[in-house]
Amino acid sequence: MLLSIRDIRLALSKGTTVVEIVQGYLQAIENQSSLNAFVEVFEEGALAEAHRIQNKISQGTAGRLAGVVIGIKDNLCFQGHKVSAASKILEPFEALFTATALNRLLEEDAIVIGRLNCDEFAMGSSNEKSCYGPVLNNHDHTYVPGGSSGGSAVAVSAGLCTAALGSDTGGSIRQPASWTGTFGLKPSYGRISRSGLLAYASSFDQIGTFSNNLEDAICLYEIMAGCDPLDATTTTMPVETSLELNRPLTLGILSEYIHHEGIDPYIKHKLEGLLTTLVEAGVTVKTLDFPYMDYIVPAYYVLTTAEASSNLARYDGVHYGFRSTDAEGVDETYIKTRTAGFGEEVKRRIITGTFVLSNEYYDTYYTKAQKVRRLLQEKTKAFFEEVDCLILPTTPTTAFKLGEVKDPIQMYLQDIFTVHANLTGNPAISIPFGMNEHNLPFGLQLMTKQFDEKTLFSTANWLNSYVQ
Repeated sequence: MLLSIRDIRLALSKGTTVVEIVQGYLQAIENQSSLNAFVEVFEEGALAEAHRIQNKISQGTAGRLAGVVIGIKDNLCFQGHKVSAASKILEPFEALFTATALNRLLEEDAIVIGRLNCDEFAMGSSNEKSCYGPVLNNHDHTYVPGGSSGGSAVAVSAGLCTAALGSDTGGSIRQPASWTGTFGLKPSYGRISRSGLLAYASSFDQIGTFSNNLEDAICLYEIMAGCDPLDATTTTMPVETSLELNRPLTLGILSEYIHHEGIDPYIKHKLEGLLTTLVEAGVTVKTLDFPYMDYIVPAYYVLTTAEASSNLARYDGVHYGFRSTDAEGVDETYIKTRTAGFGEEVKRRIITGTFVLSNEYYDTYYTKAQKVRRLLQEKTKAFFEEVDCLILPTTPTTAFKLGEVKDPIQMYLQDIFTVHANLTGNPAISIPFGMNEHNLPFGLQLMTKQFDEKTLFSTANWLNSYVQ
């Protein structure tokens, strides 16, 4: 099983062809189709690309990712291929261009093997909210993999592709990475172009990666990151990475996180044990107070639903995608198309967002949530004047069973430890941290100041020796 870019390069050096590599992944996808990680496999296209790239290898002109097979979350555009955001309302639609981040990987000769399942329009924390059905956790098929990028997480964890792309609006990469034992990276907001990503909440969304090791996350990040004229929110700041620490670090923990009443006792015990080990090794660890913990999730859902109600207005049955066949007139076309095309959770968030943006409640909810967001950003910025990196749980618990969480509010609270980085725009990564008594994985989350992925990567690499 080829689980990393290093494995791919080693296989190629021993005479394995790119075609054989792709065929191996195609067989693995077929063997584990019950996981429902893929919604479409590009078998013909992937094999054609494999032949092309094999020729480039023979000529010595292949890119950095020659032979690397990636899967893409079903909200990323790939020209000439369907993209639906796991929603019936976009079922027949084909992308007219390729997302910038994906295009940069293709230019380095990565091979896209298929579209990966996700929660509809990236709205969910379990990958049960997809028109294609739920994704199953490969560690135990009776459990969810997390969401919304559950298909991407499972595909990487189960060895169905070398790495995968996902999107993270409130934890949609880090949370499923935690529950599948993979590395899940959410870069700083503005570090990787969002051009070609179907929007959920534009001031929160960020494209990131799933991989089986840190080196692969860094490699993909280096290729995708950077300014893009197609996305005005991308930064011109230089892209810097490193695996090596060149100075002593000061680490920070947020008291309200580690002592949160909802955290699993075993995860808390494991985190406290790590902190004790670090202190005994002479590492400076500071405990910081974070008085806004109770406001994070409410502010996040007020703002993201507001943005979603605006972004998803374009799916109306008139411009593209699904259209109700039994509607008469414009109003009925809108109503019947959106009623049949959107799932329950998406409709719930559109309605909520429309409510908080209404004239009567705009200042009460939306304006107030924006003020809370600014407070969170200022407080988080102040943290990084005292510490180099925050250590946090990625998730309060391990994965839950399929169908176990039915209350929407309880589902929203699954993101309680991840939405912080999206509200403030900071980079964050989830790295594998351990397994519970049921052999279900959970992750450790690291966060650094904005655009300091270099420290994020080097700290994660250094901590790996302590968490293994």
